[in-house]
Amino acid sequence: MSQAASTAQRSVSIVTQTCVRPERSEDFARWQSETSSLIQGFPGFIEQRLLPPAPPLQVDWVILQRFASLTDAQRWLGSVERQKRIEGAAPMLVGRDDVHIVQDEAGGIKPAPVSAVISTRVLPGKEAEYRVWERKIAAAQSKARGLQGYRFEPPVPGVQEDYVAILRFDTEANLQAWLDSPERKKLVDEAAPLTEEFHARIASAGFEQWFRDVSPGGAPLPVWKMDMLVLLMLYPIVFLWSVWIGMPYMSNLSFAVSLFIGNIVSVGLTGFLVPWVANRFGWWLQPAGHRNALAVHFLGAGVILALYAAMIFVFWRFF
Repeated sequence: MSQAASTAQRSVSIVTQTCVRPERSEDFARWQSETSSLIQGFPGFIEQRLLPPAPPLQVDWVILQRFASLTDAQRWLGSVERQKRIEGAAPMLVGRDDVHIVQDEAGGIKPAPVSAVISTRVLPGKEAEYRVWERKIAAAQSKARGLQGYRFEPPVPGVQEDYVAILRFDTEANLQAWLDSPERKKLVDEAAPLTEEFHARIASAGFEQWFRDVSPGGAPLPVWKMDMLVLLMLYPIVFLWSVWIGMPYMSNLSFAVSLFIGNIVSVGLTGFLVPWVANRFGWWLQPAGHRNALAVHFLGAGVILALYAAMIFVFWRFF
C-alpha cells in the first residue's frame, strides 16, 4: 500500500477552539449538545469530545470531532447543516474560532493533562524557510521539561490555511514555562519575517478526562452526576484506609503528615476506580435517546444513594 493511500485511510480530528461569552455558557453547552446529536448522522463520524473552559489557563471551549477520513471531515465542515449551526451560535461567541484538521495516530487524539494548539499563517513563498525553522524549534522544545508529545500539521488546501503545531505537556506549569522561556521567544522572533499571523490557544483537562470513555457523543456530562460517582469511590477508600492503615500503623505520625499520605493514596485510587465505575453507569451519565430520560436520571441517582446507605450501614455495623 502506498504512503498516500495509507494516509488517506487514517482518521482525522477537527480541533475547534472558541471563546464563549461568560453569560452565554449554559446556552452554548445546550447548543453544543444539539450539534452533537446532528453530527452523529454524518458519514464517517466516529466520536466527539467537549472540553469546557478551565480558567485561568484555558479560557476557550475545545471541541474534538473525529472522522474516519479527511473526506468525511471536509464534508462536515462544508455542510449546510454545520453552517446553520454556526450562524445560530454567533451571538454567543467572542472573536473568531480556531478550526484545525489533525491526522490521528492509531488511537486518535489522546489529550495530555494540558496542550497548546499553535496556528501559524506563513507568508507566500516563505514555506521552505518556515519548515527549516520548524525543525529548529522542534529540536529545542524536545528538551523542554514535561513535554509528552508534539504534532506538526501542514495546511490542507481548500480547508485549512494555517500550519498547526500541538504541544502536549504533563503540567500547566511546564507548558507555561516553555511558552515563556527566553529560548522559545528568541526562536519565535526569528520566524517573524516568515509569518503573517501567529497565535497559541491552550486546552487543559480535569475530572472530565476520567469520564471520556462514556461520553461518545461529546456532550458535557452533568457535574452533579460526576460528583456522585467520585464520592461513591472516595468514601470507602478514605474509610478503609483510615481503619486498616491510618489508625493501626500511622498513629505515631503527625496529623498533617498522615493526612497528606492518606490524600495521596485516596486521589490515586479514586482516579483509577472512577473510570471503571463510570463505565458501569454510562446508561445513567448520558441516557441519550432513551424514551424516558427523566426516569433514568432518578433511577441512577436512587441506585447510588442506596449504595451510599449500604456502605454507611456496613461500616457503622461491622467496623
